[in-house]
Amino acid sequence: MKINIGLIGLGNVGVGVVKILNEKRLQLKDRIGIEFVIKKICDKDIKRKRLIKIDKSLLTTNYNKILEDKDIDIVIELIGGIHPAKEVILKALFQGKNVVTANKALLAQEGLEIFKQAKKYRKNVYFEASVGAGIPIIKTIQEGLVANKFKGIFGIINGTSNFVLSKMLQEECTFKAALEEAKKRGFAERNASLDIEGYDSAHKLIILTYLAFGKFVKLSDIFVEGISSISLSDVRYARQLGMVIKLLAIAKATEGELEVRVHPTLISKNHLLSSVNGIFNAIYLNTDFAGDILLYGEGAGQMSAASAVVSDIVSVAQKLTCEPEASKGILPEKIFIKKLKKIDQIETRFYIRFMAIDRPGVLSKISGILGKFGISISSVTQAERRRSSVVPVVMLTHDAKERNMRLALEQIYKLAVIREKPVAIRMERI
Repeated sequence: MKINIGLIGLGNVGVGVVKILNEKRLQLKDRIGIEFVIKKICDKDIKRKRLIKIDKSLLTTNYNKILEDKDIDIVIELIGGIHPAKEVILKALFQGKNVVTANKALLAQEGLEIFKQAKKYRKNVYFEASVGAGIPIIKTIQEGLVANKFKGIFGIINGTSNFVLSKMLQEECTFKAALEEAKKRGFAERNASLDIEGYDSAHKLIILTYLAFGKFVKLSDIFVEGISSISLSDVRYARQLGMVIKLLAIAKATEGELEVRVHPTLISKNHLLSSVNGIFNAIYLNTDFAGDILLYGEGAGQMSAASAVVSDIVSVAQKLTCEPEASKGILPEKIFIKKLKKIDQIETRFYIRFMAIDRPGVLSKISGILGKFGISISSVTQAERRRSSVVPVVMLTHDAKERNMRLALEQIYKLAVIREKPVAIRMERI
């Protein structure tokens, strides 16, 4: 059987897809009995030199030549962004094409509409590369763990942020120096705000939450906090406490309530996630029947993402040979999720760092305000005196409500003895 493919977007991942399909053409045919043929490639710059040879007759700058070609079975959308990617996918479905995409931002924002249209036209939408690149997290949730009820998801799903935090820990460098190194090595964009401020992770978490819990949340429903406020001091103190700081994407369901959040988190150095370093990603799943499962691998990169795209192409092709009119990747919202739990209602332990003037009575003032808001202290560490007379005071708390912690820190920051805005990092028992 022959399957014709139209590729829209010949960037880094697109080139990787072409490379795999060319090099593994015979292997794929031997394994699954299907021959994949790239019939047309669309890109806004078809004259740019690339590291692979491409027949110029395949190239076009007009994606409608792919969408309106009746011989093309699968459309691969790799242009990214919201527009015109959304219009491309919707038209492809309307034209009777099956779609493979890696567009996490689009799915996070417009996924429900896209899935509804796929269901309407009885076509497939696959998106394995949208989360974790080559890590098969989508198929694991949808197929491998289909009989399970999910209790929690804890993900390190942004390679840039993980590289920065790992660099700070391993080489004791500042956040700024670690980020500059990430940019030099191509692990971070020139403007890395989407990564380090947590929004890339939030987009991916929306997709995982929908698949695992059947609830499509909006970006505005997710509490998002990045790592830019994390200092080398915080990394050092965490290590002294037997912990590691990671940017975690968290989704947990408890008694019909769902909490969805992205923020720096302290976890035990003994947990598997603490050893995930560099640009690597990992997703830790807590399920009822299969127990705890960790998926680990490169969360970014040309060939890793391209591998996931090709995996989706194969899945679509296999489905076409068996159930040509079926629709895949569309799940009804599940009724067991009754409400979303707001961040103010979350209860967790906290690590807090204050920069305070070293004088008698400081600790009693701080602890007095914390106590006023029902926050009890588990431990206190105060550094040795400095010439500047301003020293860090590090506290760990017992479980406390987020709202109470925020109100307490606002009052503490107003104290004359506090010289910098307090840093509070949530702690998670996984």
